[in-house]
Amino acid sequence: FGMIGGTLAWLIDKTDEVVNTFTYGDINIKLDETILDADGNPVDNDNDGNPDRGETGNTYKMIPGQTITKDPVLTVDADSEDCYVFVKLVESANAKFSDFMTYEIDPAWTALAGEVGVYYRVVSAENDLAAGDLEMNVIKDKTVTVKDTVTKEMLNNLTSATYPTLTVTGYAVQQAGMADAAAAWAAINA
Repeated sequence: FGMIGGTLAWLIDKTDEVVNTFTYGDINIKLDETILDADGNPVDNDNDGNPDRGETGNTYKMIPGQTITKDPVLTVDADSEDCYVFVKLVESANAKFSDFMTYEIDPAWTALAGEVGVYYRVVSAENDLAAGDLEMNVIKDKTVTVKDTVTKEMLNNLTSATYPTLTVTGYAVQQAGMADAAAAWAAINA
């Protein structure tokens, strides 16, 4: 038998690597309001000309007919993903808040159907966060009003355990994978 020598030539090609890196998205919110001293005046401890803000709430003196500054602001950080943002306002029941005070939610918020005191907004990273953090007022005109029907007797019957309170809590849920605001709220409470 005889062998015939030769070189085989194969057509070969190779692509560059495509490296897929998976980072993560996030949502960051904060809820704060102007810090007040015992007399209800804004505090400016750093003397920068702007009232200091804090996340613990304040104590207010009620005087019938008085309008009180109440300015909770919910902020969504600029680097957050598309999200549903919620605020939940809970009025005290032991001394019915509504017997003493009135307020309105800021009109930019939408009431969540079937949920008492829960409001939401849809935040787009591309549109709402492009210029930076998004600050959203919670209470219309940043005020609550002591009803002029509040009497001295009503006030004298209050104790530190029964003072009217208004508790505000903020929440945020990613939009991806959520059918709507109701589904996002359900995810919070799951």
